[in-house]
Amino acid sequence: MPNKIAVAITGASGSIYAKLLLDRLVAMKDQYESVGVVMSKNAEEVWQTELGNDDYKNYPFRFYAKTDFTAPFASGSAQYNTMIVVPCSMGTLGRIASGVSDDLITRAADVVLKERRKLILVARETPYNLIHIRNMETVTLAGGIICPATPSYYSLPKTIEELASTVVDRVLDLAGLKLQSYRWGGSNL
Repeated sequence: MPNKIAVAITGASGSIYAKLLLDRLVAMKDQYESVGVVMSKNAEEVWQTELGNDDYKNYPFRFYAKTDFTAPFASGSAQYNTMIVVPCSMGTLGRIASGVSDDLITRAADVVLKERRKLILVARETPYNLIHIRNMETVTLAGGIICPATPSYYSLPKTIEELASTVVDRVLDLAGLKLQSYRWGGSNL
């Protein structure tokens, strides 16, 4: 199956994670056939607030409206094998966990789960309440991967971008893409 990736960007705080993921995907274009992106209106506002720009408009990927159910990753027949929701709001997590497919993000997540493909949710909230934790459990039991936006420090990041990249690198590893990044034990390959 060709490597096709759907990226969903929700309105949770943490636009830097989405930006860095898109940046890395641009640089890794030899590792996938296509990338489709769906971004909520709230995500656009949060991006502009947190990053001070609308650079999401400049990426070479096809962007789909949140209500566009004709997007290829709205169907299992398009064979998108990975979906990354970054950052993933708790509302989006709850709708995915409940099987509510009321927009392209939740429909695509439902498709990925039913097809037994890879769903990675970069959960961005703190603290978690019991509902959040149970929704994470439900998604995990259904085959999804919860990858909290929790950076690591052992690589001694010097900037906010380097710190956020520790999460993005983990996401790319989970997606099965090959990348150079800090590895515990001294190897950076």
